[in-house]
Amino acid sequence: MAFAGDDSYHGVDDTRVARIAAAITVFPGFPKPGISFHDVTGIFHKPEVFRDAIGLFVERYKGKGVTLVAGIEARGFFFAPTIALELGAKFVPLRKPRKLPGEVISEEYSLEYGTDRIEMHVGAVEPNDRAIIVDDLIATGGTLSAAKRAGAEVVECACVIELQELKGREKLGKIPVFVLVETN
Repeated sequence: MAFAGDDSYHGVDDTRVARIAAAITVFPGFPKPGISFHDVTGIFHKPEVFRDAIGLFVERYKGKGVTLVAGIEARGFFFAPTIALELGAKFVPLRKPRKLPGEVISEEYSLEYGTDRIEMHVGAVEPNDRAIIVDDLIATGGTLSAAKRAGAEVVECACVIELQELKGREKLGKIPVFVLVETN
């Protein structure tokens, strides 16, 4: 793994990014052959590393008028609520199908290994909301692309890891992506 380039972050303390990168474990052949799963849960085993990750995201978005932090199920939920709390913004969960009660908006997207859908409550996003969309990683860009169609002004997509070889940024068009750790 390499550290993200200037197009992903500016002036990041490499010591913090190095600690985050070291906490990520790669599991080849999971969830199926040909896929390498990048597991971020090691970040949470060391509170100082979790603090590093949250701190880098909060530093990036503080003072940018972010009113909504959307977290993508499941691993986006690890980061997004804490970022939202630190920014004084609301948290909106983007869930897998049939996990939210009541009326929902639903979007289909493609994965590295199939297709899926995400849903959110109708009314969770207001017309003037400025949002960041948070997930653990960007691979194909399908989940983030579906999330950006929800209606808010998407300021940026924020991820811990980018799997560059899957070219997920391309699906997002002009929406910027901020990542802490890139893989080749």
